[in-house]
Amino acid sequence: MSKPTFNRSLKPQAVVVSRESLVRQEYLSPDEELPLVLYPQGDEVDLVDWVRDNLDFIERNLIRHGGVLFRDFEIAQEWKFEQLVRAFSPNLIDYLDQHTPRTRLTEAVYTSTEYPADHYIPFHSENSKNHVWPRKIWFFCLQPAATGGETPIADNRKVFQRLDPRIKEQFINRNVMYVRNFGEGVGLSWQTAFQTDDQNVVEDHCRRFGMEYTWKDNNRLRLRHVCQAIAHHPDTGEAVWFNQAHLFHVAGLDKAVRDSLLDLFSEEELPSNAYFGDGSRIDDSIIEEIRECYRHVAVTFPWQAKDVLMLDNMFVAHGRKPFSGSRRILVAMADAYGPGVSSPGGAD
Repeated sequence: MSKPTFNRSLKPQAVVVSRESLVRQEYLSPDEELPLVLYPQGDEVDLVDWVRDNLDFIERNLIRHGGVLFRDFEIAQEWKFEQLVRAFSPNLIDYLDQHTPRTRLTEAVYTSTEYPADHYIPFHSENSKNHVWPRKIWFFCLQPAATGGETPIADNRKVFQRLDPRIKEQFINRNVMYVRNFGEGVGLSWQTAFQTDDQNVVEDHCRRFGMEYTWKDNNRLRLRHVCQAIAHHPDTGEAVWFNQAHLFHVAGLDKAVRDSLLDLFSEEELPSNAYFGDGSRIDDSIIEEIRECYRHVAVTFPWQAKDVLMLDNMFVAHGRKPFSGSRRILVAMADAYGPGVSSPGGAD
């Protein structure tokens, strides 16, 4: 038998591995493309490095799908989560003008809403009640609840398409007015909402973002402002349902809670409420139809530890289901956008 011959002139060839091939792409179900789910192809994939190397790929898929779920990657600490978020969007933003309580953990990472576990949080896009909002929002699951506690998501484009055209026309023509009363013993104090004890800081914020403020006796505060009902995505021009009328409106509360509040307060003094932009009432049936549209397009999945969910905050709304046991979800937001923004990455 002849011996094999070797061509000594041949040189070792580098094996080119596609950066995208380091992850596997799937969906949670075959008939739903929100969110796109990415899994590592092996234990050696560092998600922060992979994100830095694949910004265009992620951005394209975020626009296409509205959300990307990173699953089974080694992300297990608060600092690592912030590092991941900054790798994609360095322009992280603070959470001012809070409507529900949360705790700041790092410079730009917060706990998710610290609301009683037995309460459902309705769908909303973060800060869609304001003239400035984050383009992107991330959720990081450190500990899923024993039961429940999902973060359902919904495509605001589909909500806009499903709504009765007569309802859409009313909102488009009249916008939404939000009214909030702080210091009534229910809900957040203005000091917590604005992270300050200085009334001048609150007044500056209100003037900057077009809010009418009234200081009442006993250090109480009423805010009133009008904002958009719909928005158009800056990358695609698509119309999205983009407001929190159904969340602020008293009809959105559980009946027992609503009845209790109306026993304690006049409608004008309720902790929060929503009207059409001209101050006229929004009928309860309209609020229910909006909520039903969200329920119809909702996508719900159970959290797994180390999950990171990235959403286009204009395309996709989120909520929270009741839960039992301990639950720890962290949140970060980036890329301030809206009519109140005068420069990239920040409000004027």
